[in-house]
Amino acid sequence: MAVALTGCERSAPPPPAFKSIDITGAEYARDFDLPDVDGKRRRLADFKGSLAVVFFGYTQCPDVCPTTMMELAQIKKELGADGARVQGIFISVDPERDTPEVLKAYVGAFSPDFVALRGSAEETAAAAKAFKVFFAKVPGQAAGSYTMDHTAGSYVFDATGRVRLFTRYGMGSDTLKSDLQLLLKG
Repeated sequence: MAVALTGCERSAPPPPAFKSIDITGAEYARDFDLPDVDGKRRRLADFKGSLAVVFFGYTQCPDVCPTTMMELAQIKKELGADGARVQGIFISVDPERDTPEVLKAYVGAFSPDFVALRGSAEETAAAAKAFKVFFAKVPGQAAGSYTMDHTAGSYVFDATGRVRLFTRYGMGSDTLKSDLQLLLKG
């Protein structure tokens, strides 16, 4: 009799088969409180209802940052109408050079609806710590020049504002697109 009844039990649907790293329930990457390029304080709650893709970088980055932003902009286009439900958020790790004007032009070159955030050095450090993001200034060859080493990956939040995924740089846009499609369905 017990064997016959087990077929009638309802089981929970299997979790989505994400291609990125599933960090659902993580105790980090919960929020930020940083000004946007117009000086308005922004938090993750401001983006509820959309899938927020948060990336820490800097505008003078030669490869990782522009590639990441370009891929996200392309994915938004490929998603068609659903692309409007994906919000790119760029958090500068170089507030010294990334002025609001520079950031506005930078993210606007990828997508007019991407948001750029820039805090003080202390605010940037606090946001990076909250997300377990590494960044450090690396002196260049010329006097006064430098680059920024930083974590190369994006955090993806579902429409309720819950962190769900970490996608590493270099995984390819198809990986992120597939994962965003799963989140948009659910």
